[in-house]
Amino acid sequence: MTSYPAPLRIPEEAKQRLKILFIAKNALWDGSGSAEDGNHATYHVEMREVLKGLGLNLRVEDKFEVLFDKPEVDFVFPLLNRAGFFNSEMLCPLLCERAGLPYLGASPILRGLSDDKHLAKRAVRDAGVPTAPWAIYRRGAPIDPSKCPEGTRFVVKPNNSSASWGVMDATDWPSVEKAIHGVHELGHDALVEPFIDGSDVEVPVVTIGNEPVILPMMIFRQADPSHLRTYQEKRDLVDRSQKYSLDPFENPAMIAKITEYTKAAMQEYRPFDYGRFEFRVNEETGDITFLELNLNCNLWSQKVFGRAAKLAGWTQEQLIETLVAESLARHGLI
Repeated sequence: MTSYPAPLRIPEEAKQRLKILFIAKNALWDGSGSAEDGNHATYHVEMREVLKGLGLNLRVEDKFEVLFDKPEVDFVFPLLNRAGFFNSEMLCPLLCERAGLPYLGASPILRGLSDDKHLAKRAVRDAGVPTAPWAIYRRGAPIDPSKCPEGTRFVVKPNNSSASWGVMDATDWPSVEKAIHGVHELGHDALVEPFIDGSDVEVPVVTIGNEPVILPMMIFRQADPSHLRTYQEKRDLVDRSQKYSLDPFENPAMIAKITEYTKAAMQEYRPFDYGRFEFRVNEETGDITFLELNLNCNLWSQKVFGRAAKLAGWTQEQLIETLVAESLARHGLI
C-alpha cells in the first residue's frame, strides 16, 4: 500500500495578506448556455469556486490584457493556456515574467519545451526513456518523405495541441502527406509517428517540499486498443462511454517501470509545480512508450488529476491548496 504525503495548507494570515489572480478562458462563465470548450468551461468554473472556497483574496479574469499593465496582485494562478493561437501556452507566464509577478507552474521556456511534442520526445529520449520513432514537419519547411518513420498506420497531429485536437489517421505516405498539409492548414507544425496499439497511462505529478510526488496512476483503458481517441471524446462533446473508461492503473510491475521512466523524464522540467506524463502501454506484451507530457494540465475533479488525488486520500480542495501553497513557498511568499 503506497502512502502519500499529507496535503499542504496556506497559512490564514497569507490568505488575507496575498491577493491572487486566477485567469482562465471560462473563469467568468456563469454556467448558462453552451460553452464552446465543452467540459473545460465546467472545469474553469469549478476551479474558481474551489479557490474562493479556500478563503483566498481572489481576483478573477479571463483575458491576457489584464497582465499587460502590472495588476495589483501578488501571485497568479494561470489557466489561460490554449488561447486559440500558435504557442499560446507560453504567453501567460511570459506576461507574468514581464510584470515581475510570481505564478504557479513552470517557466515560459519549460512550458514551451513541454508543449512542443518533438522537443519533449527528444528530451525524454536523451534521458533514456523509450518513445516511438517520429518525424517533425514544420510549416514552411520541406516535406521530406525520407524522414517519415516506418509503419503501416500513422498518427499525424499538431505538434503543439492538447486533448487530441487536430489528430488524423494515415496508412501510407500519400495519406500521411495529405494529413501533414491538413495540420499545416490548421496553423500548426505536424508530428508523425507510428500508431501504437494499447491504452494510455496517465501519471500525475505534484511537488511537495521541492520534491516531485507521483500520485496514483490512471489508465484510459480502451475497449478497442486500435481506437484513436478524438478531441470530441476527450472534451465530452460526444458520447464515448462504450469506447474507453478512466480507471485506476493496478499493474505493479508496469507501475514500477513507469515510475522509473517518469522520474527520469521529469528532471528536465524542474521546478514545474505540477504536470501529467503520458505513456502508451500494451498490457499483453508489457511494452511502455512515452507519448507526451502536459505541464499546467487539466486539474478538474472528474479528470485524471482530481481522481488520482482522491485515490491518494486528498479532496479536490486539498489538491488545489497544496499546489498553491507549494508554489507560494517556492516564490518566498509564505
